[in-house]
Amino acid sequence: MSEGRVERPDPDALLARIEEERARESRGRLKLFFGASPGVGKTYAMLADARRLREQGRDVVIGVVETHGRQETARLIAGLEVLPRKRIDYRGHILEEFDLDAALARTPSVLVVDELAHTNAPGSRHPKRYQDVLELLGAGIDVYTTVNVQHIESLNDVIGGITGVKVRETLPDRVFDQADEIVLVDLPADDLLQRFKEGKVYLPEQAERAVQNFFRKGNLLALRELALRRAADRVDTQMRSFRGAQSVGAVWKTRDALLVGIGPAEGNDTVVRSAARLAAALDAPWHAVYVETPVLQRLPERRRRRILATLKLAQELGAQTATVGAPDVLQALVEYARSHNLGKLVVGRAPTRRRMLDRLRRSLADRANALAPDLDIVVVTRDDAPPPTEAEVQVEKDGRVVWQGYAAALALCVAVTLLATPLRLVLDLPNIVMLYLLSVVAIALLFGRGPAVFAAFINVAAFDFFFVPPRFSFAVSDIQYLLTFAVMLTVGVAIGQLTARLRYQAKVASAGEERARRLFEMARELGAALATEQVAVIGERFVADTQRSKAAVVVLNEDETLAFPEPSASRPVVDSAIARWCADRGEPAGFATDTLNAAPNLYLPLRAPMRTRGVLVVEPRNPRVLMIPEQRRLLETCAALIAIGLERVHFVTVAQRTLVDMESERLRNSVLAALSHDLRTPLTALVGLSETLMNEVAEGQASLHARALRDQARRTAQLVDKLLEMARLEAGRVELRQDWQSLEELVGSALQALEAPLSGRPVDVALPPDLPLVRCDGVLIERVLVNLLENATKYTPPRSPLRVSATVNEDRVEVAVEDRGPGLPRGREAAIFDKFTRGEPESGVPGVGLGLAISRAIVEAHGGSIRAENRDGGGARFVFRLPLVTPPAVEPEAEQQVAST
Repeated sequence: MSEGRVERPDPDALLARIEEERARESRGRLKLFFGASPGVGKTYAMLADARRLREQGRDVVIGVVETHGRQETARLIAGLEVLPRKRIDYRGHILEEFDLDAALARTPSVLVVDELAHTNAPGSRHPKRYQDVLELLGAGIDVYTTVNVQHIESLNDVIGGITGVKVRETLPDRVFDQADEIVLVDLPADDLLQRFKEGKVYLPEQAERAVQNFFRKGNLLALRELALRRAADRVDTQMRSFRGAQSVGAVWKTRDALLVGIGPAEGNDTVVRSAARLAAALDAPWHAVYVETPVLQRLPERRRRRILATLKLAQELGAQTATVGAPDVLQALVEYARSHNLGKLVVGRAPTRRRMLDRLRRSLADRANALAPDLDIVVVTRDDAPPPTEAEVQVEKDGRVVWQGYAAALALCVAVTLLATPLRLVLDLPNIVMLYLLSVVAIALLFGRGPAVFAAFINVAAFDFFFVPPRFSFAVSDIQYLLTFAVMLTVGVAIGQLTARLRYQAKVASAGEERARRLFEMARELGAALATEQVAVIGERFVADTQRSKAAVVVLNEDETLAFPEPSASRPVVDSAIARWCADRGEPAGFATDTLNAAPNLYLPLRAPMRTRGVLVVEPRNPRVLMIPEQRRLLETCAALIAIGLERVHFVTVAQRTLVDMESERLRNSVLAALSHDLRTPLTALVGLSETLMNEVAEGQASLHARALRDQARRTAQLVDKLLEMARLEAGRVELRQDWQSLEELVGSALQALEAPLSGRPVDVALPPDLPLVRCDGVLIERVLVNLLENATKYTPPRSPLRVSATVNEDRVEVAVEDRGPGLPRGREAAIFDKFTRGEPESGVPGVGLGLAISRAIVEAHGGSIRAENRDGGGARFVFRLPLVTPPAVEPEAEQQVAST
C-alpha cells in the first residue's frame, strides 16, 4: 500500500453521491458570510460580492439588508434592485419584514437576504428567516446571507456563559453545515473596538448598552476563536467529504489527529494515558481502536475484560472509541486512520524483550512505517504487566483454547486416509492430495486457523507414510516427492488461513447485517405506532432481543412526571430516583457509567430533537456486553429511535388536538357572531317595552313583575353586547383609539358605573400621586376595570372589601384588583380567561364566562398581559399590565401665562 494510493470506490456510496449531486443541481446555492460578532463587515463583504456579480451580468436582487445606520454599507445598495418589504400589522404596530412571496415571484438569479437567524414577525409564513431561505433554495434561487457565531445553536450556551448575554435568535447547525460556500469575515478585536468607538458598528443610542454587555475585548477574543474553530471544522468536513468522494487513500495532514491502537498485551492503560496527554498538548482529537482478530476472539475472559476497561478509560479521557473486526491488526488500523484522516498512529511496545522470537519479529512500528509511510508513528513504552494472581491464572487456564478442534482435525485426517487407502489403485496420487486439501478446507471452516494448520502437517505426514512409495515408511524413493510435500503443505496452510479468514469475515458481516436488520425492523414498527404505549412495547421488545437483556421504557408525561411501567418478569426493577436524575439531566446513569455505577441496571435518557422523552432501563444478562463500544452504540441508537417515536406520537397527538380545538373555536365563533347579531335587535326592543310597561303599570304586584321583566331584559341585552364585543375583538375589527389617559380617572369612571353593585362595599383605591399617564383606549380599559370589579362583586360576600391599586414596574404599569372572597380554584388561574369558562361551573351566580375573556383580549390588543392569582390571606387578585410610553412634554402653567403676555 503506497502513499496516495487510490482505492476502488464503494458502489453504494458512489450511487448515493450521484443522487445527492443530482438533487443539488435543482437547488439554489447558499453562500454564507460568517463572522465572530456584529461590525466585522459581513454585510459589507456580501454587498461588495453582489455588486461584482451584477457587473458580470448576473441578475442580483436585494431581498432585505439591515444597514444599522452605516453609511458605507448603505452606499453599496445604490444601483441594485431592492424588493419592497412586506408590512405586517402586529398589535397595532406596523412591522416590515422580508417579502418571501415577492422574491419567489421575481425569481432572480441571486438574492441577498441579510441576517439568516432573524425571527420573523407573527403572521409570516415561516417563524424564522432561515426557513424562508430554505424555500428560496428549493425554488432554485442562489442566496447570499450573513450570520454571527453566537447565532449557531450548538454554541449558544457556550457563548452565553462567556459573554453573559443570552442570544434568543439561533439557527440549527445543519443549516450552517449545508451551506455550499462559507466566507469567513474576520477582524482583530482591537480593530473592531476602534470601529465601535468611531460609531461604525452601532448608533450612539445603542453603543453605550452594547459596550457594557457585549463589546469587551475578552468577549471578542473568545468569539473570534470560536468562529475560527467553527470555520475550520467546516473546512475539515468538506475536505474529508472530498477525500471520500475521490477515494483518496493517503492521509492529508491538515490538522493534528491521533489514533491509538489497543492491543491484547498488558499495560495498554499507559499507552492510552500517553496518547491523551499528547492529544491535549496538540489540542487535537483522538481515537482509540481495538482490532479483534480471529485469534484474539479466543482470549481468556480476564484479558478481554481488561481490554474493555482500557477502551472505557480512553472514552473517559475524551477519545472516540471503536472495536473493529479484521484479520490483520495493522491493516485495520491503517485503514481506520485513512478513513478518518488521522495523521498520527500511537502504538505501544514492551520495555524489554524476553524471548528470542520477539527479537526476530519485526516491531509493529516498523511494519506500520513500511505499510503506511504517510502516517507519523509514535511509539510509547508500555509498563511491564504485574504477575497474575492465582485467581487470574485459574481463569486463564479455564479460558484457554479447547483441544476439541485439534482432535477433530486428527480424526478427519484419519478418516480421509482410511477412505483413500482402498482407492489408491483407482486414483492417482495427485487426486488423493486433493482429498487431503479438501479436508483442510472443511477443518478451517468448522474449527478455524489453528486446527487447519495442524491438519495440513498431519496430511503431509499421512500421505508420505501411507501412499508414497515405499509405503509405511517416511523414506522417499523419488526426490520429486519432496516438492510435492512442500507444495501440499504450503497450499494446505494457505487454504487453512484463507478459509479461516473468510469464516471470520463472514461472521463479522453477518453480525453487522443482523444489527442493521433489527434496527430497520424497529424503525419500521415505530413508524407505524400510533400511541405512546405501542412505542414503549416495541422499544422494550427490540432492546431485549438485540441485547439479550431485560428492558423497560419509562415515558416522561406532559406534566413532567415519569410513567413507570407495570412490573413483570420481562422488565427490570426500576429505581425511580436514578430514572428521575437521568431524565432531568439528560445523561446516562447506572451500570457502566460515571454516575451511580454500582446500580445493576443501565439508565439511558431518551433524547429526541426537541427534548428528553423518557428513560430506557436495561438490565443485561451479561454485563460485559455493555462495555463493548459497538454494543453500547447499538443500544444508544435504539434509545434514539424510541425517543423519536415518542416525539412523533406526541406531535401527532398535539396536531390532532389543535385541529379539534381550531374547528371547535371556529364553530363557536360562528355561533357567537350569529346569535349576537340576531338577538341584539329584538332584545333592545324588549328592554324598551319592559321599561314602558313598568312606567304604565300602577304600584302593586304587577309593578314588581314589570320591574323583574325589565331587569332580566337588561341582563340579557348586556350578555348579547358581550357576545358581540367578543366576536369583534377576535375578528380584529376593533380599532384602538389611543390617547393619553389618567388611570385615576379611569378607575373613578369604573367605580361610578358600578355604583349600585358596589353599594355597601368598602373599596380601597391605592393609586400613587406620581402615576404617569398611560397611552391607551380609555373606553376599553374602563371596560376591563368594570369587568374585573363586577366579577369580584359576583363571587365575594356582599359586604367584603375590594382594593384597586397601581404600581410602575420598569417600562410597565401594573393595575391590580383584589378581593377577600373564596379565591380561585387551584390550577385554573389561567383557564378562567378562556371563553365560556367560569370559576364555579355549577354556581348559581348569573353569567356565561365572557367578562374575563373580553378583558384579556382588550389588554393583549394594547400589547399588555393579564393574570389571576390567589392573594395571601385569602381572596383573588387580578393584575393587568400596560406598556408605558414617554408622554409629550407639557409646559408649566406659569410659563404659558408669561408667554401669552
